[in-house]
Amino acid sequence: MPLMRSWVESANRPETHFPLNNLPWGVFAAHGAEPRCGVAIGDFVLDLAGLESVGLVEAGGTLARPELNGLMAQGPAVWRALRARLQEILAEDGADDALRARVAPWLVPMAEAVPCMPFRVQGFTDFYAGKHHAMNVGTMFRGPENALPPNWLHMPIGYNGRASTVVVSGTPIHRPLGQMRPPGAEMPVFGPSRRLDIELELGNVVGTGNPMGRPVTVAEAEGMIFGHVLLNDWSARDIQAWEYQPLGPFQGKAFATSISPWVVSPEALEPFRCAGPERERPLLPYLHEPRPMMYDIRLEVHLRPADEADATVICRTNYREMYYSAPQQLAHHAVCGCAMRPGDLIGSGTISGPTRDSRGSLLELTWNGQEPLTLAGGQTRSFLEDGDSVTLTGWAQGDGYRIGFGICEGTILPAVTEPDWEASR
Repeated sequence: MPLMRSWVESANRPETHFPLNNLPWGVFAAHGAEPRCGVAIGDFVLDLAGLESVGLVEAGGTLARPELNGLMAQGPAVWRALRARLQEILAEDGADDALRARVAPWLVPMAEAVPCMPFRVQGFTDFYAGKHHAMNVGTMFRGPENALPPNWLHMPIGYNGRASTVVVSGTPIHRPLGQMRPPGAEMPVFGPSRRLDIELELGNVVGTGNPMGRPVTVAEAEGMIFGHVLLNDWSARDIQAWEYQPLGPFQGKAFATSISPWVVSPEALEPFRCAGPERERPLLPYLHEPRPMMYDIRLEVHLRPADEADATVICRTNYREMYYSAPQQLAHHAVCGCAMRPGDLIGSGTISGPTRDSRGSLLELTWNGQEPLTLAGGQTRSFLEDGDSVTLTGWAQGDGYRIGFGICEGTILPAVTEPDWEASR
């Protein structure tokens, strides 16, 4: 598909993440107004609430709300019709001067728009569905012959995380406190995590749900997905290592998850659909895909220490490396009868590739801290230090245009001062 040209000139630049082909959904605040729904177009945010107020678009009165959940709950027919209408009124050859004059006042410069949490997260589930990542982590701790759990090639493994600590890009992240057992010690200690990590993921946003007790097919699950965001599932590896057996991650993951503010629709990514890897073992019928369900999305991780001006790219990988697709993950989640709701967030799992520089976590990049990274300014890192800023970015590359996600950024702050535990006894 070629670039769809817009009369918003900045949307026609080949490097922009937000051409007319994209139009990702979001929520923003500007000029003292309450947060409302918008879409990104070039260097602007188009105020959907304003357009609805003057009758240029219609979405059941949901666009003036400070979250996308109302729009999502209306279903794919409404999402697609609204997106098509927006492309019509923003197209270079589709809007006359009179229509442009009506739309232009609702274009807010991106520099003046504060990105907000795009939707109310109803629930958060994180998967462990990238084979390169699972093999790397399993090899570190169990050896290559036992790297994958016995069930891994049969189903996407996941755990239920915390919706309450999912935050929008730009929100600072405090280093978490918790219990850890140092190597060789018999007893645990308490304090700030010393092995703070990132996980490069894609977040899949559920737009329509299913009733409790009713499973969905992979095809039905695909139609339930409203869109996709960048996701950084911050991880305290030392806390996680001490607590995760036998029930899995808990406090080592629950302290923070960051997402990008713009939700990229499946329609925008359709030209970049591709097949995933060959199955090493046949999947059960409920996980069969009726067509390819991966996307060719380039992803990068940038790390910048507090005292350096420039960031270092520490990872380049691609979403197509995942073993299980988003619809498979959603279908597996619901197959037991779990009710999914508009605003549920599903993390893809860490997206790692086959080479060292394509590993999507510091745990892998530094091989559990044994092989520190050297950054552009000469500093080294095994895990994150206070003041470090991490930025995820990603895009699908078209013919002269990109379908981009913007950025997902977070800066590490010191741990909150510990209370006087003894005095409180």
